[in-house]
Amino acid sequence: MDFTRRNLVMTAGGVLAATAVGGPVWANPDRKMGYAIVGLGGYGLGIIIPQFKYCQHSKLVALVSGDPVKARKVAGEYGVPEANIYDYKNYDRIKDNPDIDIVYICLPVSMHAEYTIRGAKAGKHVLCEKPMAISSAECESMIAACKQAGKKLMIGYRCHFEPFNLEARRLARSGAIGKLRYFRSEHGYTTGGNNWRVKKAMSGGGSLMDIGIYALQAARYMTGEEPISVYAKETTDRSDPRFRDVEDMIEFQLEFPSGVIGSCMSMYSANRNQFLLMGDKGRIEMEPATGYQGQKLWVGDGRKNEITAPPNASANQFAGQLDHMAQSVMQDRTPIVPGEEGLRDIRIIEAVYRSAREHKRIALK
Repeated sequence: MDFTRRNLVMTAGGVLAATAVGGPVWANPDRKMGYAIVGLGGYGLGIIIPQFKYCQHSKLVALVSGDPVKARKVAGEYGVPEANIYDYKNYDRIKDNPDIDIVYICLPVSMHAEYTIRGAKAGKHVLCEKPMAISSAECESMIAACKQAGKKLMIGYRCHFEPFNLEARRLARSGAIGKLRYFRSEHGYTTGGNNWRVKKAMSGGGSLMDIGIYALQAARYMTGEEPISVYAKETTDRSDPRFRDVEDMIEFQLEFPSGVIGSCMSMYSANRNQFLLMGDKGRIEMEPATGYQGQKLWVGDGRKNEITAPPNASANQFAGQLDHMAQSVMQDRTPIVPGEEGLRDIRIIEAVYRSAREHKRIALK
């Protein structure tokens, strides 16, 4: 996994109360929710697992991996009992482990639906990486399974907790740049050719599903609106062996009810991580916007006024995301990025692909 590609970080808060697995609210406010990390690839192992030491309400208690040697090594490093190591065949046995409250699905996109549904049926709450699934139909089945099991479902949209993104959103909605007229976001990185992300059966698509979803998400959470139409164009060199199965560049324009126009670009052949909001009295710009670290924010006229210390700027944002899900379980409340949020993005992405294929504007319901 190329860590330069979607570099995002998160923050969130914390409260008391807790819910036992399939049971009542705990009286002990100090109990931490136990996570099982499903998938020990570059993201689950390299990014998420090291963050538990910063959590207030979450702890790592179990691992799910197809590589028993790696799993035992990781378990030893992080203090996970060997009895709490599972593989993909015996994954359903997590239902018998009361230490596990939440499963975090860090697998290729094509596996999200299966392991979310199996996790819910095993009586566990689910935090699933984005994109939520390879189709809106799969997203709907994931939501239905969690609702039927009475379990919470959250999607890993870390920008909703990242302090610079939160400050940019606050400023945009406060009128700091006047009436918002235009939003632009460009997200991309140079991909290699030997990974599951360039295999459509596993990824569901190319750059749009992987990195372009950040541009789409930013357009939605920065404007606070849902798009009513989309028009898209794809540019892919199919002679490049990396792009025999998935798209490289795809640009799409979103029309919002207020008249705001969103212009987004996703690519697998160039590095970019930026967004820009333009109002009739100024602009808000971030670059990098959705990196794991190093966000920079400017407000006003060009890049003259840099905001270097938004609220909670130093907070550990990955830990915040983990703790937000834990608190949602403890307080029995809906996460701020539930399954329905992931479903909305996939429906729009399906419309983007359709527009690019059919070369026409697609109205969104």
